[in-house]
Amino acid sequence: MEFKEKRPLYALEELASILRADNGCAWDREQTSRTLKPYLIEEAYEVYEAIDSGDPENLREELGDLLYQVYAHAQIAREENRFTIDDVARGILDKLVFRHPHVFGGEKASSANEVIERWERIKKKEKAHRESILDGVPAHLPSLLKAYRVQQKVSRVGFDWEKTEDVIAKLDEEVAEFKEALSATPDADRTSRVEDEMGDILFTMVNIARFLGINAEDALNRTVKKFIDRFRTLEKEASARGMKLEDMALSEMDEMWESAKLR
Repeated sequence: MEFKEKRPLYALEELASILRADNGCAWDREQTSRTLKPYLIEEAYEVYEAIDSGDPENLREELGDLLYQVYAHAQIAREENRFTIDDVARGILDKLVFRHPHVFGGEKASSANEVIERWERIKKKEKAHRESILDGVPAHLPSLLKAYRVQQKVSRVGFDWEKTEDVIAKLDEEVAEFKEALSATPDADRTSRVEDEMGDILFTMVNIARFLGINAEDALNRTVKKFIDRFRTLEKEASARGMKLEDMALSEMDEMWESAKLR
């Protein structure tokens, strides 16, 4: 396929237009920004996984998939006379220049924390219509990541714990409340109370992770991956013995699990 525009970024804009043209792809023509939403999330997560993989070729490919999502949404907007891909690029260029006065202006910033504080002040001026500093937290973020972003934002106005020990004491308090709710006589409200207390524990755990410089979302993902790897080892071991996990006693599976952990 030969494109009129040889520069890849511009050729990608041309490709998005061709795919949605009358003689293009029937599937692409049917898409809207709303129907493309799941693919946008999927591609973003695949970039996330590619970063963790440490494979540069995988990351390059997944970034390309994510980049095309931007072009696809911009092409749809162009057809509806709302904006173009150039408008998207111009908007982010202007925003980044404006939010980096210590690079493109006469201001100074000697540390990353100073940069973040200045960034938040500038954003507050830009988003003066917002009623809360939390209005900018995306509603559809994964819960652990959303908790982290909420805690991060409120900490910047001083609403935060003073030291890690205080948050750990709060965790002990929340665990005690969870146990109390769990031991209560079952009634119509018990499940809701147990769920609330479980949420409080998770929220507090995210706070502890933040104090320790750990991303709770990443930490849990690592643990899930570790569990999956070990369980697959369990399955292989059972198969090598000519057995099925569902036919084994729990004690046998525990023995193989401990062996998998050692390996």
